[in-house]
Amino acid sequence: MLTDPYLWIKALHIMAVISWMAGLFYLPRLFVYHVERENTEAMGAVFQIMEKKLLRVIMNPAMIVAWATGVTMAVMLGAGIWGSIWPWTKLAGIICMTWFHIWCARRRRIFAEGGNTLTGRDYRMMNEVPTVLMVLIVLSVILKF
Repeated sequence: MLTDPYLWIKALHIMAVISWMAGLFYLPRLFVYHVERENTEAMGAVFQIMEKKLLRVIMNPAMIVAWATGVTMAVMLGAGIWGSIWPWTKLAGIICMTWFHIWCARRRRIFAEGGNTLTGRDYRMMNEVPTVLMVLIVLSVILKF
């Protein structure tokens, strides 16, 4: 059991997904604070550092590891799983989650350039996207619908 490479890859996958999701939940929240509490140039600079480090140090590596281990597990399981609906709904959710990650990265760049036009409410609404996608992905994997 301890020598089963699939289980090690699966464990790494779960850790990467947890890290990635934590960032996807937190970065839009930072954007809310950035929009609503930026009273000085110094505070804006602090938020930009936090956002940049969260994205580059935690979220990007976690997303890459989650994708790499997920693809590895899919290959190890073989083509047979793709005859069910659940891997397709999971994949659709993951693609949308990746789109959301890219959207957050673009919003961070827009903040850095001083061009943000979205409100705290806009970011609060977008902060719900990873939750909905997480529900879809987890239900797909666990219930195999």
